Amino acid sequence: MTGKAVRLMSFTSGSCGNGAYIGFEDGPGILIDAGVSVRRVRRELQDRGVDLSSLAAVLVTHDHFDHIRHLGSYCKHFALPVWATPKLQRVFATHFFTKDWIGGCQREFPADGWAEVAPGISVHAFPVPHDATDTVGFAIRIGEERLVWMTDLGEVTADAMSLAREATAVVIESNYDPHMLMHGNYTWQLKMRIGTGGQGHLSNDACAEAIRAFWHPGLRNVFLCHLSGNNNTPSMAMSCASAALRIAAGPEAPTRLLYFPRQLPTPLYSL
Repeated sequence: MTGKAVRLMSFTSGSCGNGAYIGFEDGPGILIDAGVSVRRVRRELQDRGVDLSSLAAVLVTHDHFDHIRHLGSYCKHFALPVWATPKLQRVFATHFFTKDWIGGCQREFPADGWAEVAPGISVHAFPVPHDATDTVGFAIRIGEERLVWMTDLGEVTADAMSLAREATAVVIESNYDPHMLMHGNYTWQLKMRIGTGGQGHLSNDACAEAIRAFWHPGLRNVFLCHLSGNNNTPSMAMSCASAALRIAAGPEAPTRLLYFPRQLPTPLYSL
């Protein structure tokens, strides 16, 4: 698959539901998380000229509702291999969203190393801190691209940072503005869950700090994901990340910066 264009899109990104597609033009592709319905994924991909028969796998980051709500339907309608950690697969075997359909679809990531999930697509799952059963990010080798995917994490770990420093594209959470969170209408317990202890979500400031740390000349794309609808705005997240890129790469930063809307699909971006 070397030399083939690689394309990426998000269906939705946030507590309303999470799901994305990455794949080769005229080749296999995979889904990341299953918080978006089969009907919507089918419609959005067909509208963009993606053949549904090219879908080869689903990767799952963790077991929160907004990431697995429709996972059973993907198994039922597409019979796609579902790649997750062994601990997550044990959860899915009994979870009411998945237990009736996932049996023959389960595939386990190795404890360390890479798994070929589709022809030309290899994935390394690495742990990230989040208050779910067994949350992971993904390093994805697809053609000539090296994509690092990290959403729903309380902090960027050393392993995640090391992988991002070798990536051509990074998808990273920029969930909340600290001032909006602390002065908003969430309960105190929820504010603490999101913003403290390193097991919740990544703030705009923490995201920007990570971008400054992992930026390198080969990084062509950064996508911000999982923006809060209550404690953030796209303009605030983009402004913070843009400033980080200017500091890291200079005023003519060659890296493209985009964000995934909460409830709207993106175009099919070429990486």
